[in-house]
Order: sequence, then C-alpha cells, then structure tokens
Amino acid sequence: MNLLLLAGILLVAVNLRPALASVGPLVEEIRQSTSLSSSQLGLLTTLPLIAFGVISTLTPLFTRRLGIGGTLLGALALLAFGIALRYVAWLPALYLGTLCLGIAIAFGNVLLPSITKRNFAANSGFVTSLYSSGMALGASMAAGLSIPLANGLGLGWRGALGIWAIPAAIAFVAWLPQVRRLTRSEPNRSFAKAMKDLGGSRLAWQVAFFMGLQSLTYYAVLAWLPAILISRGYDASFSGWMLSLSQGMGIVGSLIIPTIAGRKPDQRGIIWFLASVEAVGLVGLIASPAGWIAIWVSLIGLVLGGSFGLALLFIVLRTRHPETATELSGMAQSIGYLIAGTGPLVFGSLFDWTGAWTCSILFLMAVAVLKLAMGLGAAAARTVD
Repeated sequence: MNLLLLAGILLVAVNLRPALASVGPLVEEIRQSTSLSSSQLGLLTTLPLIAFGVISTLTPLFTRRLGIGGTLLGALALLAFGIALRYVAWLPALYLGTLCLGIAIAFGNVLLPSITKRNFAANSGFVTSLYSSGMALGASMAAGLSIPLANGLGLGWRGALGIWAIPAAIAFVAWLPQVRRLTRSEPNRSFAKAMKDLGGSRLAWQVAFFMGLQSLTYYAVLAWLPAILISRGYDASFSGWMLSLSQGMGIVGSLIIPTIAGRKPDQRGIIWFLASVEAVGLVGLIASPAGWIAIWVSLIGLVLGGSFGLALLFIVLRTRHPETATELSGMAQSIGYLIAGTGPLVFGSLFDWTGAWTCSILFLMAVAVLKLAMGLGAAAARTVD
C-alpha cells in the first residue's frame, strides 16, 4: 500500500469539511451581527451544495487536462482562498468566499473515490472508511472549536470561520509531491458518451439519489442542530459541542460501516440497519426527553457518517474501472448535492413558516424513507458497466 499517497489523501479529506461545519455553531452570532434571516443564513450551507452540484459533473473535464493530482492541487489553493475571504468584513465576501470553497470541495469530493479505485482497489472499503472518517474528524473539530475560537480566543465569528484557511494551505503544500507521482491516463470514451451511458443506468441514478438524500439530511443537521438546541434552552457552547458529538459519532460510523460493507457483495442489510437507527434518532430528537439529547444526537451522527461512507463506497463497488468511478462520482455527487442543496434551505424555511422545529424534523423522516428505497437499489451486487 502506498502510505505516502494515503497520508496525502487523509490530509485532503480532513480539510473538506471544516469550512462547512464551522458555520452551524456560529449561526446565532452571525444572525445578530448581520441581521440575516434563517433562509439567508441557510444559504451559507446551500451555496456550497449548489457548487457541488454544478462542478461535480464537470470534474472529469479538468482531470483529463490537469490530471487528478493537478486538479486536487488547484482545488486546495481555491479552498484556502475561499475560507480566508470569509474573514473580510464585507457581507458579499462572506457569500463569495463560501461559493469559492464550495467549488474547491466539490473537486475533492469527486476525486477521492476515483483515487481509491485506481490505487487501492484491493482495500477500497478500508481506505474509504479512513478518508470518510477523516472528513468527519475535520467536521467534528470545526463544530466543537467554533465557539471557543470566536469567544474564548476573541477571534469573533469571522476569525473562527477564516482560521481554517491555515490547515488548507498546509494541505496544499503537502499535496505538491503527489502531482508528479499520480500519472495521467488517456480516457477510453468521450465525456459526452460517458454521461449518456451513465444517464441510462438505473443503478447510477440510485447511487446518485442515495448520495443526495443522505447529504440532504447531513447538511440540514450540520446547519441547524445548534439552533434547534438553543431554541430549547441550551446555551451556544453546549449546542456546538452536541454538533461536535454528532460529527464525532460520524467518525465511528465512517470507520465501521464502509469497512464491513467492503467485505460484502450485497449491502442491503446494512441499509436496513442504518434506516432503523436513523428513525429512532429523529423520533428522539422530536420528543427530546430531558437528559437524552446526547443519545439522539449520537445515533443521528452515527447513521450520517455511516451513510456517507457507504455512498462513497458504492461509487467504488458499483464500477469496474477507475475512469468509470470518476465519471460515476461526478454524476452521483452532482445530482446528489443539487438535491442536498435544498435541505438547509427547506429545513430553515419550515421553521420560519411554523415557528417550531417539529415540521423540519418530520421532513427529514420523509427523506429517510426515500433514502431507504434508493439505498436498497444501490446496495445490490451489480455494476453500471
């Protein structure tokens, strides 16, 4: 196993979520500072998802010209720039920086499964579990540290968002040697032909919808869980740590689920397990008996981390060739994140309309039913090519 490449992948993975996870705990401070509505604040999470949707399908065009290594290097540079831009005390810079970092993360999202298929095919479940848990680790750190950075260190919410440009810049430097090591290969078919073939595959659409529906729930929880807890009387610091706990349990799910799933030709039993645990967690979040909130948050985090790792693993398991994995990854994440982009906005808007979070959580339960249906199709032992 190429340990140097694996280390580079993990460093990239850890940087793909802090810019997103750092927003949720700071929502109330941003609201008070800027007077933005819940829907406008939801856009801070939705904008990157829109970028994911638009850029993901186009990623193979960049890799054909720049190679996987070069494309990822450019993405890390853009990520550091976008995060730093959010530190600027100008409201449009907050949204422009968010859009830039969303574009950068989109490239990373698509290319990590492709690198796994190409360089670690024999250990795809294990490697997927490592980098998906790395992404969860980055999210957990950002969620837990946002309030201490903003208030404890006096950085303010802009500084707490902008500080994550530093590890992104470190990842850029660390990835430089990989640009020469990752050799480019000539594509076997045109980009248009690849999209046409995948567009006619029912399995490809099931993988894409599973990716989208699990991401919709993830980003809705990422954006609004602290606000839900604050509205129920918990302080901002506790609410931020509960989001961090959720992300931490996501690490556990990301480590365990893909590793187990990678050893099985059929993953439908795992889909049923994840759906059952998610239902318990969401019902508990609605009922919210005193002292039990950490349990419901942990269950939801475990499922979301496991579902995300499984969605990435489907891209590897449901294809035969690395090139097809890149193409399916682009399609699945493009369609998936366009679906996911509606999550934070709809979730926040339901609260604006009703004045309570119950309808928003019921919305996630309906999404869970659809996710179960798509997941059962994506988990069957077959390939798109």
